[in-house]
Amino acid sequence: MYTTIDENGILNNYATEPKLYYAEYPSQAQQNLYKIQGAIATLVVALVVFVAFGVS
Repeated sequence: MYTTIDENGILNNYATEPKLYYAEYPSQAQQNLYKIQGAIATLVVALVVFVAFGVS
């Protein structure tokens, strides 16, 4: 932790910054998994909407 003291004796503490890193582009297998998850999520939302219309 980085600390400074001003002329009045007040302390300022600064957190250390984490090392930055860049995200890697997802592999083809991960992209396919995201597509499957998106399709399942779409079906679940559509089912909920149809049930809501059905009971109303």
